[in-house]
Amino acid sequence: MMDILLWLVGLFASAFLSATVLPGNSEAALLAALHFKPSLGLLAVTVASLGNILGGLLTVWMGRKLPPAPQKPWLQKLQKLGPISLLMSWLPIVGDAVCGLAGWLRWPWWSVTLYLSIGKIARYLAIYVLFN
Repeated sequence: MMDILLWLVGLFASAFLSATVLPGNSEAALLAALHFKPSLGLLAVTVASLGNILGGLLTVWMGRKLPPAPQKPWLQKLQKLGPISLLMSWLPIVGDAVCGLAGWLRWPWWSVTLYLSIGKIARYLAIYVLFN
């Protein structure tokens, strides 16, 4: 039982850190968990998703700590895309930037959380389906 808890804690930590500006590889951690502990199944996907969502929301929060964004033409184009762009929050490097911009541009928390969560959960579900 303790080994399962350690797997889940490690998976959560990897997913959380991977969603911040720190480097990480949560996909590899999820694949390892599913390979070595196949009984974890969707619980591993859930833990990885939760860690990655919370890490992404931390990046959004950090973006909100910056001074408000200036009114620049290129930023207005980003504003038009809006929170739906967070569906790409799972992408390496780009995802961190989109999360930070979401905070900097002060997008509403509820829509940020919704689209960010959909993007991150979909990625881990795809890994689970493809490699299980």
